[in-house]
Amino acid sequence: MRKNKAYIYLLLLFLLLFSSLSVQGDEFRLPDIRLEIGTGSEESQGEDFVLALRILLLLTVLSLAPAILIMLTSFTRIIVVFSLMRSAMATSNMPPNQVLIGLALFLTIFTMAPVWQEVNSEAIQPYLAEEINTEIMYERGLAPVREFMFKQTREKDLALFVELSGLPRPGNKDEVPTYVLIPAFIISELKTAFQIGFMIYIPFLMIDMIVASILMSMGMLMLPPVMISIPFKILLFILVDGWSLVIETLVSTF
Repeated sequence: MRKNKAYIYLLLLFLLLFSSLSVQGDEFRLPDIRLEIGTGSEESQGEDFVLALRILLLLTVLSLAPAILIMLTSFTRIIVVFSLMRSAMATSNMPPNQVLIGLALFLTIFTMAPVWQEVNSEAIQPYLAEEINTEIMYERGLAPVREFMFKQTREKDLALFVELSGLPRPGNKDEVPTYVLIPAFIISELKTAFQIGFMIYIPFLMIDMIVASILMSMGMLMLPPVMISIPFKILLFILVDGWSLVIETLVSTF
């Protein structure tokens, strides 16, 4: 009898629980989700189109930023000179690559600041204010960069690429295409960097020759001259304040 009562109580409890769940299920239904594609107003379509163009332009600039930073600025000359200086001192990976690249990057920002400020004031800000279109923004933004590259490009290098491109001889700077100016600027930068690196190499080469001659005269043929010359190279670099001289020379060339 007690077992039957227990079964009845369990059955009633189950029915109450099931009824409460069914009531809650009726009260809390999932909302209907609808996706509709409609045509907006002409004004909203124009704003969306301008926004899409801005996003596309930003993504394009970000994807090309490393190439622009390396090839169209003073970065190439600076990092090549630093690499040649480290090779002349024979200090292997000291300073590390991260330090040299970071220093070259900030020196690039320092030397290119006037150009970038002009690009920002003449092209980017008017475009963001919707005062000019994309084509005018591109022309205004490219003009200061082209002027910088023309100042650092040798006429011989520029004439080489004009001849290779098969174009007629330009009468002025405006007639030189940008795709011709960029490679001429790059090889001019490399030539200037190697010239500066050669001048840096000479005093360290003299130290190597002196140390090698002394070791040979003392009969120490098995002792590598580099082991003896590196401390003297570092000492010479410190005494003449080498970092200031190298950076001053690099910045003054722009």
